[in-house]
Amino acid sequence: MAVVKGISEVTQGPLYSAISVNPKEQLRDVESSSTLKFFVNVQGLTKLETNLQTASVLPHYNTFEARAMRVVISDLPPEFPEDPTASDDDFDVTNDQGSFFKINRDGNSVTVVTTDNRDEAITASLDLGVDRLVTLFREANESDDGTTALDVDEDDVTLVDADGNEVTDPKVIQEIIRQNGSITLSPQDIEDLIDKLGKFAPPREQLDQNNGSGTIIGKIIYNTVTTLFVGEKTMISMPTWFFPAGAGPYSQTGAFTTHGEPSPLATFRFAEPVYIAPNQNFRVELEIPDSDTLKEIQRLYGPFKLWVVLDGYLTRDVQ
Repeated sequence: MAVVKGISEVTQGPLYSAISVNPKEQLRDVESSSTLKFFVNVQGLTKLETNLQTASVLPHYNTFEARAMRVVISDLPPEFPEDPTASDDDFDVTNDQGSFFKINRDGNSVTVVTTDNRDEAITASLDLGVDRLVTLFREANESDDGTTALDVDEDDVTLVDADGNEVTDPKVIQEIIRQNGSITLSPQDIEDLIDKLGKFAPPREQLDQNNGSGTIIGKIIYNTVTTLFVGEKTMISMPTWFFPAGAGPYSQTGAFTTHGEPSPLATFRFAEPVYIAPNQNFRVELEIPDSDTLKEIQRLYGPFKLWVVLDGYLTRDVQ
């Protein structure tokens, strides 16, 4: 439509920009620096992620009067990849009574018997991916006895005899299964394997979401500083908890967490409007000052979205 020159209209048109982490990917894949920038890059983003057409500037000769600013953090269940994997050996293979297994060889005859001597017993070597480790960790924490078990014939399990040789005889493996043999893992066993993943290990908040150690939302809002720049001038800079979301799901049952009551009034409002002139650059930066916290947040797995929203009034030419 043609623009009517000399006549403008004012609409309530919030500006928003998001950083997105896809399922099974980490935040470090999207942004590796200690500063997350919003409104700066709009290329390839969907309408869910931004409503800007050009990076850091308003469209055409529009002006914007910012009245409020909010930070919205998604609270979605993470999805983990199968790779990379973590490996370790010398895990016990036991039956229901806690007895070990050993191989007896008599000529061409091979039998499997139980033993109380671990030095002559069959052990297991494990090679488990991120997704499998997280699943096992949660199973162990939710079980009545605080453990979980792996079957000896799983692809992630390699059996080794007392001489250090891999056990490949299917008859031996099936006999161990028949005698209820398995590898029992405690949460600490699994955590030790997860630590071997290094930078690919999920943060504690995603590994054990209900242990009282906090949530990803809390991790971000209490460990970051959010700054609004207009024309390279700092308009406001405060810890992120100063900018409640005022949006999203809300529950008092503790089933999930949100950053602020979902009401437009439950967010930060500027004492005086912040004006963004035509063709004037603006951006929001969310900085993670502590290096240890930065490493933990960068290990965050998606799906995950982090929005910054500027609420206010957009003045534009009438079309």
